[in-house]
Amino acid sequence: MSGPVRVLVVEDDPVAADAHALYVGRVPGFTAVAAVHSLAEATRVLERTRVDLLLLDLTLPDGHGLRFARGLRAAGHPADVIAVTSARDLAMVRESVSLGVVQYVLKPFAFPTLRERLLRYAEFRAAAGEAAGQDDVDRALAALRPPASAQLPKGLSAPTLDRVAALLRAAPEGLTAAAAAEAAGISRITARRYLEHLVDTGRADRTPRYGQVGRPELHYRWLAAAGSVSNV
Repeated sequence: MSGPVRVLVVEDDPVAADAHALYVGRVPGFTAVAAVHSLAEATRVLERTRVDLLLLDLTLPDGHGLRFARGLRAAGHPADVIAVTSARDLAMVRESVSLGVVQYVLKPFAFPTLRERLLRYAEFRAAAGEAAGQDDVDRALAALRPPASAQLPKGLSAPTLDRVAALLRAAPEGLTAAAAAEAAGISRITARRYLEHLVDTGRADRTPRYGQVGRPELHYRWLAAAGSVSNV
């Protein structure tokens, strides 16, 4: 599976569709092939274009997204689905899981939320080869699991941890605490606490980098095989 993950955005609100396509294009390793506003348009795109992942609204003018997903599975279409909806019906969530929906994102959402879901999906998609044992299988599935906020140390929150982890994942050369703080909109001390938590849980590593003067600055780097973010 070479090249970027090709994403089709299916969203009836044109403003939201354009925003979601823009979000997709900002995530390394992903590209939005089109943004359409109905299931009929989505079908036409799927007939002529390779699509790896659908960012699929569930309430559309010409049908329900889950029925569309069921049709894709019945037809043997290989595209995965991230459901995007404002519906909070847990029965619908269970149905989504039964249809192989890999993520379920509640609207409205900001860019960091979608970025984190896409990066988790990329980790899951990248798993290849034969598992050596149960640990390898668990690690592949863990990439799609939501954060377990109750297990975080006191004072840390799952949304902020997700934001810091996503920033680190998107920076192949790594980040300093100061750079992470500026990008995440938090203090340097707070950013360092989250970065140190990622190091402590095996998600990242840190190395000192020496400048021309002064003390070395710690540089944090995401570990590619780390698995899920705050599911520790």
